[in-house]
Amino acid sequence: MSETAKRKRKLRTFSAFGDVRRMPSEYEIVTHAQNWNTRAGKSSVFEQNPSSAGNLWFLTYREHSPLRADNWEGFRDPDKIAYRSYVNHQATAQTKLDGVLEAYGDADATLTPAQVELLGSAFTPSRYLVHGFQQAEAYLGFIAPSSYITSAAGYANADFLRRVTVVAYRTRSLQIAQPDSGIGENERHIWEHSAAWQPARKAIERALIAYDWGEAFTSLNLVLGPTLDDVLIRQLGQVSRANGDEQTWLISGLLDEDSRRRERWSAALARYAFEQRETNEKPLRKWIDRWSVMADDAAEALAPLLGRPASEVVAGARAAREELHAGIFAMTAAGSMQ
Repeated sequence: MSETAKRKRKLRTFSAFGDVRRMPSEYEIVTHAQNWNTRAGKSSVFEQNPSSAGNLWFLTYREHSPLRADNWEGFRDPDKIAYRSYVNHQATAQTKLDGVLEAYGDADATLTPAQVELLGSAFTPSRYLVHGFQQAEAYLGFIAPSSYITSAAGYANADFLRRVTVVAYRTRSLQIAQPDSGIGENERHIWEHSAAWQPARKAIERALIAYDWGEAFTSLNLVLGPTLDDVLIRQLGQVSRANGDEQTWLISGLLDEDSRRRERWSAALARYAFEQRETNEKPLRKWIDRWSVMADDAAEALAPLLGRPASEVVAGARAAREELHAGIFAMTAAGSMQ
């Protein structure tokens, strides 16, 4: 064999992907192996004593999580969202939303008393819940075992921040248009003391202490998010439109696009976990069952605010959640039939 044949092929700039022949996509190049807290072949996350608090935290809640894979770096967001594509997409989405807010700038002054009460009890206090969602998603991104998961969670976190901002903007608009409604003044009291909000408050506060990365992912992205988004986005939008509030209905539709994108990558991640290890189905089903009880309780408590029967609200929210789960578990069902 000649010396030339023995010589190894020159490494390319994308050698981190292994001995691949194709050029990685822009999404892969800017996302791959970017987590500073994952150190391949190392016994600890941080360059300090393996028994330090930080190392023990990641060892307990990530490396020893029941949700495991041989290679989490193999996961890909189906939408392939990277910074440039996210900014461009959300710039367009925000332009549409700003257009709605501008077009209906004077409409809040003409809302019916019933719709003002609905918004003041169900819409404007929701910023506390969504801020909790944002915190939980941020934790998921921090502790995730792959930069592809961290990236997806980071953009979902930004979506929640945008939603909080939209709710806050609309709250101020309603406060100006309806100065005697208590909107803009009563939200914290409603969040902390209203019976309608306490199950949702309990659920998100419990989610914030679900430290295992797999349970953190499941509790928010597979259960609480899909369930309560259906109540506070889709169903709230429907009721608002029936009450003559086209603005809230349109805003709800635009915000729902962010929820659908989060659900797509979350379902893809769960399916990837099944592909990696069949044993991942057991902890996922366990967590889903545990958190679904709290999610249904939260939906039921919020139902009176929408003026709909609790059974109807819960059924709609549960159907939205179970539709997501059906797409996740379909592959395991197909595998068991073979």
